Amino acid sequence: MLWIDELEKTFAVSESSGSSDGGTSARVFGRLLNWLQEKFSPVFVVATANDISKLPPELLRKGRWDECWFVDLPDTQERAAIWDIVIEKFGRERTAYDTVVLARASELHTGAEIEAAFAEAMHRAFTEDREPTELDLGVVLSDSVPLATTMSESIERLRHWSQGRARHATHTSPTCHGKRKLDLG
Repeated sequence: MLWIDELEKTFAVSESSGSSDGGTSARVFGRLLNWLQEKFSPVFVVATANDISKLPPELLRKGRWDECWFVDLPDTQERAAIWDIVIEKFGRERTAYDTVVLARASELHTGAEIEAAFAEAMHRAFTEDREPTELDLGVVLSDSVPLATTMSESIERLRHWSQGRARHATHTSPTCHGKRKLDLG
């Protein structure tokens, strides 16, 4: 498995780096394109991008990737599962928390933001020599502004871009109910 994280940051440089690196980035990019297209080795390639609009179109061409997925913000059920994972990660008993209530309270929060909220609630509780409670988590969540709020325009652009261009990882996403229109004429 080959994991390329934040692909757009890797190849945004290749467009303008010819004068600064003697064309090395462009050559590496070309080799990657060729390898993605022609590879025979059993390598499963996964890449992430926060802003797919910054990727060059030749990188997105069919045949180089098996599929393009759009991963939206987690829905309530997914956030409840994230809370379960985070609570266990911090060595706490899952049954001590109502993760459905926490999932509703953390609407628009990403998994990373949920993890950060739990860590902050733990710090607050630690200063009082006690375990974090749902009330602590509620206070932390109400004090935080999720990225989905501060970057709402960018997220809406990504959602719009994904319609008809990518498979949606969450089938309950409000943006995935539209059907692709196939024009053969």
